[in-house]
Amino acid sequence: MKKLLMKYGHILSAFALIVTTYVANRNCVLIFHQAKLPDAAKKLRKF
Repeated sequence: MKKLLMKYGHILSAFALIVTTYVANRNCVLIFHQAKLPDAAKKLRKF
């Protein structure tokens, strides 16, 4: 497992950054609850 993480860890971290950026820029749909984002994720929002 450690070899797998060492080999593909950079891909996983890049994917996590992309997903976090996508979620930070997405709006809540009317009836669904949008969970509160951490302050670090708010820095990734586009203005």
